[in-house]
Amino acid sequence: MLRHLNNSGGVTACGRMRALGFSLAVLLASTHSGVAAEPVSFKGKTVTMTIGFAAGGGTDLAGRLIASYLGKYLPGQPTVIVQNMPGAEGMTAMNFFGNQSKPDGLTLTMGSGSVADPINFRKPQAKYDPSKFFFVGGTGRGGTVVVISKEAEPHLYDKSKPQVIMGSPGGAPRSGVLVAAWGMEFLGWNAKWVVGYKGTTDLFTALERGEIDMAATSSTHQIEKLLQTGKFKILSQSGMIRDGQLMGRSDFPDAPLLTTMLAGKIKDPIARQSFEYWASLESKDKWLALPPGTSSDIVQVYRDAYLKLTEDPDFLSRAKGMAEDFTPTTWQDLQSWIKTMADTPDESIAFLAVMLHHQGVKAE
Repeated sequence: MLRHLNNSGGVTACGRMRALGFSLAVLLASTHSGVAAEPVSFKGKTVTMTIGFAAGGGTDLAGRLIASYLGKYLPGQPTVIVQNMPGAEGMTAMNFFGNQSKPDGLTLTMGSGSVADPINFRKPQAKYDPSKFFFVGGTGRGGTVVVISKEAEPHLYDKSKPQVIMGSPGGAPRSGVLVAAWGMEFLGWNAKWVVGYKGTTDLFTALERGEIDMAATSSTHQIEKLLQTGKFKILSQSGMIRDGQLMGRSDFPDAPLLTTMLAGKIKDPIARQSFEYWASLESKDKWLALPPGTSSDIVQVYRDAYLKLTEDPDFLSRAKGMAEDFTPTTWQDLQSWIKTMADTPDESIAFLAVMLHHQGVKAE
């Protein structure tokens, strides 16, 4: 057996070398630990927030509002600027962000529900995967609300009566108005689609005039305007996920949740997964994320900063003025949200188009 002491009790050369090696290892470990523990700071730096839509739109307005406060809560209080990169309905910016942005904390993006939809990021021209992003936080408006004429409502449940007319902007029903599609398919609503309205304002003008009987929106202003006439009521709402729980809007807490109305009625597993995908997509609006490869310490300081930002009274006041039912969204809810959508198979997504085809319209 090798001994480290000589006959006189001294340390051998071998023992001295091992002791020296141990001391160096401790020193290096201590030095490395000190580097790793160095706090993140963006002092004197500029952070760029990319937005894949033109200035003035909903995603741009939300992003600019957040950018004007975010630097205040990031360590070192950097300048935060916005860079609009419109093109291909947000895909141009997402392709750049997912593949060319350095994961150094100096670039983040403000995205919308549409660019996180697998219908879009599974297209051949899409070169990004939002499930690999690091979500910081987001915003929501509480989901979609369906408003119906009180005079037309009894027809909804009596197929001997004329069909209730459901209006929709654009050439085909989009995500927000699909509350009615699920009702037609699984609740037996006696209704039909009329599409082609230029936008939500035109749609609700038509509803007020009696040209259609039913419409959907997330705009509190449009809803309250009709409710005040006494001629309309809320039929259902999609709700939103908050802290892992599906909740109704704070401004319409008593409006029935579509999920509750459909409980136990969707038996087919593909249809059920399709509904869960749609409900997840509908429950979120705008989101903030860092690129793949960003280190955990940088991600954490951004998440901490966003949490502080959403507790700032001045920020909340401005946000409420921009969107009536503005609701901050946590990064945990966003990670769960994107996982649900990313895990949805193509056949379940395609079910939406099949369902609309049954109802006489084509999906876009």
